[in-house]
Amino acid sequence: MTKNFVWLSGMFALFIFLIQPSNTSYGAENWVNYLSLADYTGPSGLDTSIQNATEDYTKYLNDKGGVEGVKIKFIGVDTRADVARVVSAYKRYQKLPMTPVFWNNSTPSNKVIIPMATRDKKVMITPGSGEAAVMRSIAFVANPSYQDGFGAFLDYVVKDWQKKGKAGKPTIGRIHLDNAFGYEEMLGGKEYAEKLGLEIRSEYFPAGTPDHTTYLTRLKGCNYILVGGVDPTPSMVIRDAYRLGMTKETQFCCGYYGPTRGSGYGIANHNEELQGVIVMRFFLSGTEIAAHPLVSRIWTTYRKKPIGDLNGMYGWGVALGMTFEAALKAALKEVGYEKIDGEVMYRAYQKLTGFEFAGLLTPCTYSPTERRYTRGVKFYRVTGMDLVPITGWIDCPDTVSLHKF
Repeated sequence: MTKNFVWLSGMFALFIFLIQPSNTSYGAENWVNYLSLADYTGPSGLDTSIQNATEDYTKYLNDKGGVEGVKIKFIGVDTRADVARVVSAYKRYQKLPMTPVFWNNSTPSNKVIIPMATRDKKVMITPGSGEAAVMRSIAFVANPSYQDGFGAFLDYVVKDWQKKGKAGKPTIGRIHLDNAFGYEEMLGGKEYAEKLGLEIRSEYFPAGTPDHTTYLTRLKGCNYILVGGVDPTPSMVIRDAYRLGMTKETQFCCGYYGPTRGSGYGIANHNEELQGVIVMRFFLSGTEIAAHPLVSRIWTTYRKKPIGDLNGMYGWGVALGMTFEAALKAALKEVGYEKIDGEVMYRAYQKLTGFEFAGLLTPCTYSPTERRYTRGVKFYRVTGMDLVPITGWIDCPDTVSLHKF
């Protein structure tokens, strides 16, 4: 009886040890965690490419000895862009030691997570929200805000209309997801459109909609239509527009996460329908990203796939890894390894003004008064099986300041 009790007690103790969250001792080496609460299997399918790239970049750094000798452990958690899953995952993993920074892909969860991260003194990197930029909290926006990008799109459209010798103002339609992501670009974008004297017609559809005919039909007659969402959604919207004959008379355009290159993605799956579509990016894409030496080296080394399969989002993920590296270097210089925490990293991210991303994006604009990642976008056109640049880098207008959040 006693022997059995001792044996069972020992096994129970071993079980408890094995299920404990991993800490950051990892032997004698110094480690810091990068936590990714990402949409690996949910509607934002391209997030997988971003997170794969950031993870691969941390492997690249670790293989070179780390950042000032400190190595990075990438922890990826699939939250499927579901608010409840994001909150649950955050509560669990924020307790890990040496986890000062985390990625949150879910725009709808930001309002819930930001107060929690502020309380816990964790830096959150998140796409999109102009409100996060205005709050100047512990959250840093991972791109030019959606409304600023929308403003850049409007500027492009007006110039393109005038370049074609057209009189008056173009009619502009929008079709986007019926959620916080879909509405965000109009919070400041609406005011900027009014400033330019443009009227915007918007249609919103539920995530997972298989056929967009009803929504597209209401936008017939628009000169330009901006399609939102994350590939493959924009590709499927334009597929339906092509079937309706709308792409013959209307110039279809897409936001940051529109059709992308690579095997299995939008341009390959709906190639005929997407020809001539204009796509706006804040990171190198298409033919340019495939030719980027650092990205192609990391892709072929850690993904072990041909360069033809390289997705444009991968370059953005590499840039995010470079940003974490730069912030970690600044933090280590300030306080040393033992004192690294969220507060130190928060200060470090604010010091990245002007940081270069090897040409993948325009220079970083983070500062004590700025939470937007960069300010530049460029435009590409779907040509054949790829995206071909049709502009250089263009500065986004400040539309965030036009809205009262």
